[in-house]
Amino acid sequence: MATKVKKTVRGVLEKLAGGPLTLGMAIRATREGAEMSQTGFARKLGVTRSYLCDLEKNRKTVSPAKAAKFARVLGYAEQQYVRLALQDALRRAGLAYTVEIHAA
Repeated sequence: MATKVKKTVRGVLEKLAGGPLTLGMAIRATREGAEMSQTGFARKLGVTRSYLCDLEKNRKTVSPAKAAKFARVLGYAEQQYVRLALQDALRRAGLAYTVEIHAA
């Protein structure tokens, strides 16, 4: 049941966004929801403002480890941020797979 709800929510978000949900989109939404500047948010994440800008615009991808770190810093579930990072990497490589992860 929970998986079905997650897939439905993801589908709604992707429809609103006009495409697949990315880690950059999630981070930008988090920053804007917190009403923070890119400079302040980048400082919180421990990255440069230009790196954050590139990430939000999907010009950069991050490793699963860095995605997990961002999730911890922001107080979000690591699983979701790691899934988005892996999905972004697959999409960028042109591989049509869907990522589902579960804690070991």
